[in-house]
Amino acid sequence: MTSTDTIPVIDLGPCLAGEPGALEHCARELRVALTEVGFYFIVNHGVSPALIRDAFRQAARFHAQPVENKMEVRIDRHNVGYLPMRGDTLRTSVVQAVTKANLNEAFFVARDLAADHPDVVADRRFRSANRWPRNLPGFRETVVAYCETMERLVQRLMPLYARALDLPPTYFDTPFHESQYKLRMTHYPPQEVPADDEFGIAPHTDTSFLTLLAPNDVPGLSIRSRDGRWIEAPAIPGAYVVNGGQLLLRWTNDAFLATPHRAINRTGGERYALAFFCDSNIDWPIAAVPTAVSPDRPPKYPTTYYTDYMIHYQQRTYDLLKDNQAAD
Repeated sequence: MTSTDTIPVIDLGPCLAGEPGALEHCARELRVALTEVGFYFIVNHGVSPALIRDAFRQAARFHAQPVENKMEVRIDRHNVGYLPMRGDTLRTSVVQAVTKANLNEAFFVARDLAADHPDVVADRRFRSANRWPRNLPGFRETVVAYCETMERLVQRLMPLYARALDLPPTYFDTPFHESQYKLRMTHYPPQEVPADDEFGIAPHTDTSFLTLLAPNDVPGLSIRSRDGRWIEAPAIPGAYVVNGGQLLLRWTNDAFLATPHRAINRTGGERYALAFFCDSNIDWPIAAVPTAVSPDRPPKYPTTYYTDYMIHYQQRTYDLLKDNQAAD
């Protein structure tokens, strides 16, 4: 494990190749990263650079459309579709009081369920069909391929998380067999003279078990160290940035960190980001793993489920959906 300032870099190559001892070695590195920093980079992760480039290209294609086209697939109660510029305010932030909407627009994609899937037919919360834009040939195919690749990468990371928690390598196989995920394809316009209280994304922690942020040549992400300093995340060619969120805290009884971070686009040009948020199966009870509790360390959080947690989060965050709160 190497470090860029305080953000560690983990080389997955030996582990993914099945080299003897590599799993335990990477798991130890992961434990250090998630107990001391809450963020880490991964290199030699096996994701095709061509696929990453194409996914970024699709994000730019989508956001280049006229607003009226994008609003045809406006975000819905299932949190899929287009979130317009300044469409969310991070009132859930545990870092600071946030009053201004985020200066970004985004397109959200979940698992691509068929129209006749039982959950889609039943209109089950957060298990809907995606809202795909018209007249963007190849967009859906590329985005689905990227999401499927990200899910496979998460599944290959799960044994590391299990061993980092002193659990059998297969511990997370069943809960993450059909994970609940969202891809956020974000566009940040330039902020020439950013105000102190205006951000591309305000300081916050994620909700997820883990988030994979695609390699990005355009800077903008910074994380808050445990001593309160804001550290600019460097651009490492080909490296994913990985972090945990509020649901990881629940799984690990606060053993692993959910580190605050923010984004501000000071480059003078357009910035795009691909954030893949991943959690366990929607029906899996989220509770502290056995190795994270003891008689002198009882569970800090009640058992919960993805749906309940995300309904509460969505109601407080997405300004466009306030009218739907009473129905939920």
